[in-house]
Amino acid sequence: MTQPPLPFAPEILRFLKRHHYERVTPRAALIDMDGTLYDSMKNHTRAWHRLMTELGVECTREEFYLYEGRTGASTINALFQRQFGRDATDEEKTSLYQRKTEYFRELPPVLPMEGALDMLSVFREVGMQRVLVTGSGQQSVLDNISRDFPGMFDDDKRITARSVTHGKPHPEPFIKAMQLARVSPSQSIVVENAPLGVEAGDRAGAFTVGVTTGPIPREAMEEAGAAVVFSSMPEFAHMLPSLLLSLLTITSDY
Repeated sequence: MTQPPLPFAPEILRFLKRHHYERVTPRAALIDMDGTLYDSMKNHTRAWHRLMTELGVECTREEFYLYEGRTGASTINALFQRQFGRDATDEEKTSLYQRKTEYFRELPPVLPMEGALDMLSVFREVGMQRVLVTGSGQQSVLDNISRDFPGMFDDDKRITARSVTHGKPHPEPFIKAMQLARVSPSQSIVVENAPLGVEAGDRAGAFTVGVTTGPIPREAMEEAGAAVVFSSMPEFAHMLPSLLLSLLTITSDY
């Protein structure tokens, strides 16, 4: 009797072929923070837009959703290049990011993303390591991780803006996360909500999941390299056990 096809088989097979892997054996989940664990992007985009318009930079609030994953210094530099035709100085990057952080703190507190704790619980129940991988350096949000997601992230399993030379979409953040977890790319799953992060995860060689928790369309996630895209975090958390089973079962000759 023919076995029914496993869920996500086409997506997994495409991923295996593109990365020349025999199979994926997930041992570590490398997880973004803003827009993935926290519903924080509305506040970040407001703070960035306020900062940049005060400086005379022509920009829209919506475009900052697309910059998510960059370090603050990288975001500032990119906008300075576009508006003023020059790099921001180190002093400007430091002072302006501090001002942006202050604007962020003035806004209402951010809440955990619906479904994020369920997702993390699945990873913990199956024995997978969890590594936080964020382009943020805002301590106000990082300090909430242990309170809002108790027992989900060890203090030494965090990659932040301070940990890397190159932020997303460069693969360095996820490569460093793999090194922390002592896993190979084919043993890693990346969870991201923005194209720059998806691109970084895919370039690092990890099976990269895109979750559309904001206004960015799923097509942008797919174009950036997401192996599979979910329409919400609750949907992803619900389907995660099936995805993990398929990843453990499907090989390149499936």
